[in-house]
Amino acid sequence: MRLVLLGTAAGGGFPQWDCACALCARAGEPGVPARSQDGVAVSADGTDWYLLNASPDLRAQVLATPALRPGPGPRDTPVRGVLLTDGELDHTLGLAILRGAPGLRVWAPGPVAGAFPLRTVIDGYGQWDWRGVDAPVELGGGLEVTAAVISGKRPRYAASAPVGGWVVAYRIHDPATGGTAVYAPCLAEWPDALDGLLPGADVVLLDGTFWTADELPGAAGRAAAPGPGASTPMGHLPVDGPAGSLARIRERPGPRWVYTHLNNTNPLLDAGSTPREQLAAAGATVLDDGTELHI
Repeated sequence: MRLVLLGTAAGGGFPQWDCACALCARAGEPGVPARSQDGVAVSADGTDWYLLNASPDLRAQVLATPALRPGPGPRDTPVRGVLLTDGELDHTLGLAILRGAPGLRVWAPGPVAGAFPLRTVIDGYGQWDWRGVDAPVELGGGLEVTAAVISGKRPRYAASAPVGGWVVAYRIHDPATGGTAVYAPCLAEWPDALDGLLPGADVVLLDGTFWTADELPGAAGRAAAPGPGASTPMGHLPVDGPAGSLARIRERPGPRWVYTHLNNTNPLLDAGSTPREQLAAAGATVLDDGTELHI
């Protein structure tokens, strides 16, 4: 199984277009690479590729990834489908870029498929095949995918929609190699459902949006920024702290832990930072956009 990290930043990317914080000002320096918005491509055979989420940066990500470029025919593409973890705009707006792919298959949590505002527009172009993830999914090449509901956080555009299983994590298993990956870029807490996906996992791509629960105000420097402790209500468990995900990782040695979905305020963006050292000591890491993993 091949996994390509198409993007590793949270919504808005890094640097953000409207932010002059200290970290954004350093983007592009050695050890502080720019990052596009989070997404992954996965394939069992290098021919059929599936996207895990579809960020607004998808066009640039596809063109920067040789395995995803079109061909051999003038309108052929190796992209066979998309699996959405949730309905947030930074994970779904890239679907509009794929609108010219007739019959594209999209898997999503039930509430997301029913509430996604662009679905009607997109279906007018290609009549896509929308499917739920309440049962195991088999992808081309034999990849086996299991989804687990890990959060009920709704996107803002669906604030009045019924509460339900809006956010899932995916476990992707390749029977040919025995390799297994878990993808969980949105983690409001650490639920038992996530633990159920981890046994035997080789790589876990985990929500690393915020280093601490209250990093947003001073770092962004805006009066409108969320207040202290805002990370969890935003649907993201912080990495650091007694209840953070890093403490959970220390209790669960085994997989290769990779943090992704990094917000522009997160000191993990700096490879020379103390938080990066703490991550390494716990057996976790941060990888750059374009990194390919073979599992």
